[in-house]
Amino acid sequence: MGKVYLTGAGPGDIELLTIKAHRVIQKADVIIYDRLANRAILEMAKDGCEFVYVGKADGKHTLPQDEINKLIYQSALKYESVVRLKGGDPFVFGRGGEEALYLYEREIPYEVIPGITSAVSVPAYAGIPVTHRGVATSFRVVTGNESSNKLTSQIQWANFRSDDETIVFLMGLHNLQKIALKLIEIGKDAEYPCAVISKGTTEKQQVIIGTLKNIATKAKGVDTPALIVVGKVVKLREQLQWFKDY
Repeated sequence: MGKVYLTGAGPGDIELLTIKAHRVIQKADVIIYDRLANRAILEMAKDGCEFVYVGKADGKHTLPQDEINKLIYQSALKYESVVRLKGGDPFVFGRGGEEALYLYEREIPYEVIPGITSAVSVPAYAGIPVTHRGVATSFRVVTGNESSNKLTSQIQWANFRSDDETIVFLMGLHNLQKIALKLIEIGKDAEYPCAVISKGTTEKQQVIIGTLKNIATKAKGVDTPALIVVGKVVKLREQLQWFKDY
């Protein structure tokens, strides 16, 4: 029986991969990786390492999550070192918790290697700090693609009224218009600042700045992966933009 490393690949820039992640990737017998992990990371693996792609994109899944869980488990029965490589952090909307529970229930040893989450790093590369003294005292990270199987939404929209908080929506590009309208509906000003950041931290990064009223129109045609930042901190980009956009 082998060991599984639920490993965060970071937001895209390969230099943001952690030292620990680098170490386990070099020793891996098999790497099971998703769509958002930088493919260049695979070049760090040793000769003979097996690569298995299980990416998901816009509802098109290579394997459903249940099958991915089973694949990880079966790989641990076959290999000594299994790396499950996920973009960002495994426990931030990465379904890493589900995979860990599946392994726990089958008594498979595993370790979680956190990755730098896109929720903080991507806005930073866009010159947008998620908190800033006198502007935003807190931030929250929200799924922008809640499961369609839920009978009622778990998102507490009524709690999003504060002007002192930054809201980061992950995986919400296709629901951008709905998100903007919902925030206006609960009382946010239609001119409230927001941004859409596509392919953040990479040489293909694109940043669209707008308001809740016009962001969906301005961001039309933007590619995934992308996240949405809603908050007054977006205005700081004018002074804090340091990474070149393409």
